[in-house]
This record gives sequence, C-alpha cells and structure tokens, in this order.
Amino acid sequence: MTAYTHLITVPQLQTLQASDAPLLVVDCSFDLADPAKADAMFAEQHIAGAVQAHLDRDMSAHSAEDAVNGGRHPLPKRELLAHTLRALGLDNAMQVVVYDRNGANYCGRLWWMLKWAGHDAVSVLDGGLQAWVAAGGATQSGPAPAHRAGNFELGAPLRRLVLIDEVIAQLGRPTQTVIDARGALRYRGETEPLDPVAGHIPGALNRPFSDNLGADGHFKPAAQLKQEFDALLAGHDAGGVVHHCGSGVSAVPNVLAMELAGYAPASLYAGSWSEWSRRPELPMARG
Repeated sequence: MTAYTHLITVPQLQTLQASDAPLLVVDCSFDLADPAKADAMFAEQHIAGAVQAHLDRDMSAHSAEDAVNGGRHPLPKRELLAHTLRALGLDNAMQVVVYDRNGANYCGRLWWMLKWAGHDAVSVLDGGLQAWVAAGGATQSGPAPAHRAGNFELGAPLRRLVLIDEVIAQLGRPTQTVIDARGALRYRGETEPLDPVAGHIPGALNRPFSDNLGADGHFKPAAQLKQEFDALLAGHDAGGVVHHCGSGVSAVPNVLAMELAGYAPASLYAGSWSEWSRRPELPMARG
C-alpha cells in the first residue's frame, strides 16, 4: 500500500476507505476561543468512521511534569503521546488521515506529532471537512463509537523539535532562521489577544499560516509555495529554519508547506511566543 505522508485528496481517502486498508481517520477540529466547542462540532458532523483528537485533551500536556516545553499548548512527553495514540486506536501499520474545518491549523499539530512519534504514514486531508462534504463524502453525527485500543509503539523521531535554550543560543546567527506563523498584527506587536507581551522574536520572518492555502481552502501548488518561501527566505539559510507561532500549533502548516515546496523538513520550536513572552529577560521586537 502506498503511504500518504503529506497531503491526501478526498478521492484518495475514499479509495482507501473502500479498500479496507488499515486506516485511522482523525477529526481535530477546534475553537481556540471556545475549547468545549470542539466536541459539539464533532458531534454535529464528522467523516464517517472518524475518531476525535482534542487539542487540549489529546494533543497538549496537562502538567509541567508531563510537558516537554512551556507555553500554552506544551507537547506531552513522547511516552504519553504514544499512550494517547493507542487510545485513539492507532497501530503501527495504519495509514493515518487527519483533518479539521480550520484550514489545517489543528490537524497539522497531530500530523507533526505523529511524525515526531516515528509514524510516517500520516497525511492531512487537503481542503478539510469542507472539501469532503462538498464531494459528497459520507459523514456521521454524534459521539465517536467505542473502538479498540491500538498497539502503537514509538519509533525514532522523524521531525526535529527545538527547545527554547537552543533558539536562544542560536539567536542572531546565520545558521538559524526563525519563521513566525502568526498574523501580521500579532507579529508586529500591534495586538496580542492571548499572550502577556506583544511582539516577536528578534530577527524572525513572518509567514502567516493561512498564506499556504488558496481561496478554495486547499494548499497552494508546490511551485507557488516554493516561489513564496524562496522570496520570504531571500538568502537566509533554509536548512536552519525554525518554525514557531503562538503556542506551537499554527506553525505546522508552514512546516508542511515547506516540505510540499520541496525543502527538507524544518525544525519546530513548539514553545513558541507563548513560552518566549513569559520570559521577561529575553529580547523581544516590534514592528
């Protein structure tokens, strides 16, 4: 079976479903302003057979002892992540398809986490739930039915996590290129609705994660993404790119888009601005 490792189209997913191949479909829809709404969205409509992964419950650590990094949505330690993935029903032989109705913002988080857990066969449904519904794909309502636990075991990480001390140590050096996925107003420090200080990491470039999608809600063509990232980098070292955002979630569409454009996988600083801005001794920039 061909493994889908980045994007999967609606027809490709429908073919997989019809083939009875080992498959796990995960709905990651979320509302940052109203986390409880995620359950309501899933219950209202989801892809038939999908299970739910909740950003707060399933994709973030619940205590400092369980966390790898700081910030508003800290990553859980890999062993805890493996436990969560087994609870979702994951086996190592499965193809995973993740989706949301939020422009790949939240499902991108699970895509990256699965790569970090050593599971390469994970892809983002291009166009999300909206594309699935528009194509007449089968949906269900109500809570996810009971399902068996999986037997997933961790593998070597397939994507690189960068912690705050490394970002600090490399700050200002040509070997590190920080890309900030937040909107331009937050990047420039003109507004900050979530974190204690407005601004950005000094020297960071700005690429709002929504810039990776076309008007149709699908990822832009690879050639267009390559052109746009080439223009953004403008001589900066692509091999030293470190992606971040507010809390390590919306940076991932940039990670994925760079790979679609043909770049080697870049690093993720998951603590992001929500961790950085809580360290008043660290430099911060505006404008």
